[in-house]
Amino acid sequence: MNDHQNREHQQGEHHQIVIVGGGTAGVTVAARLLNQRPELNVAIIEPSAKHFYQPLWTLVGGGMFPREESARNEADVIPDEATWIQDAVTAFDPEAGTITTRDGRTIGYEYLVVAPGIQINWDRIRGLKDALGSGGVCSNYSYQHVEYTWETIHGFRGGTAIFTQPAGAVKCGGAPQKIMYLADEAFRKSGVRDRSTILFASAGAWIFAVEKYARELERVVARKGIETRFRHNLVEIRPDAKQAVFEHLDTGEEVVLSYDMMHVTPPMGAPDFVAQSPLANGDGWVDVDQYTLQHNRFSNVFGLGDASSLPTSKTGAAIRKQAPVVVANLLSDMDGQPLAACYDGYTSCPVVTGYNSLVLAEFNYDKQPEETFSFNQARERFSMLMLKKYGLPAMYWHGMLKGRV
Repeated sequence: MNDHQNREHQQGEHHQIVIVGGGTAGVTVAARLLNQRPELNVAIIEPSAKHFYQPLWTLVGGGMFPREESARNEADVIPDEATWIQDAVTAFDPEAGTITTRDGRTIGYEYLVVAPGIQINWDRIRGLKDALGSGGVCSNYSYQHVEYTWETIHGFRGGTAIFTQPAGAVKCGGAPQKIMYLADEAFRKSGVRDRSTILFASAGAWIFAVEKYARELERVVARKGIETRFRHNLVEIRPDAKQAVFEHLDTGEEVVLSYDMMHVTPPMGAPDFVAQSPLANGDGWVDVDQYTLQHNRFSNVFGLGDASSLPTSKTGAAIRKQAPVVVANLLSDMDGQPLAACYDGYTSCPVVTGYNSLVLAEFNYDKQPEETFSFNQARERFSMLMLKKYGLPAMYWHGMLKGRV
């Protein structure tokens, strides 16, 4: 073994740019980097063999698509020029510029992009893991269980249907209510709506964070006869008694509600290996500047997507605007230039309000609408539903993941 080989053996694997996460953010950044500079040595660390377009899961739960439509092989979406390391990260050492993996590998980098997504904390609600997938307890946040949501809605024969939203950040803040609006229409079509109570129990204080869209969604809720219970955070499910236990976040009192079906949006947070690392802020998220997306303490580290500290809704649409900023600023830093690209907090949440309607919410850090189309996007529109069903998935698979849009 010569000296060079010996140093490589001691130092372990090394790449110019390492991207942690092969989801929406990681693949999009890799594609954009390699489109601009094909000579870059880019590696993606991602353990999963499948890649999912998760925004489709609302429509799967509403009976509009089979779940298989949302899945592709991970190998088919990672850029050909990138190295795929099918492993999981367990620890970061940003001082040394290395990562440790589940398989015991030490991987060095010159630049690091952290984009592992968000962690679903099913066990934060007592009884949920055992209850999920039977007895009317369903969730669109699991590929394994998403089809049970439609089975539950389709087979509903009346009673109380509860739809929950937890405290803290979740993937797409509007998603917990989308399936509720589809359930309402499904119940009407099957003739059971007049003997059903639909209840939205949310830990939040209002239906939506942006006033323009909130006003329209309040009208939707009123028109559909949906009851709302705000500041109610689900803490326990008692499946044998079919009871949901909530904590009222203002008073601290326990509120017990009976259900016949319940769609649960589980609590979420930063992945444990991120939250316990030197890269995390006090809340566990990757600590990045909200405009440049560069890490606040380690200049060769960038973060984006659901695991980042960016104070905006965690959506794929947000990543579509974040990825170009990360790529531009990383390359600028690599070239010794100032970081000029700026992210304004843009995000989007297409709120499905029925089988033929959708409110396309788009807004920035200031909670001000930042809309794509010239018409009023706060109005329910069939055209926007078609965009979600067909336009956005096509743009995702053939545009975003290819680094084109």
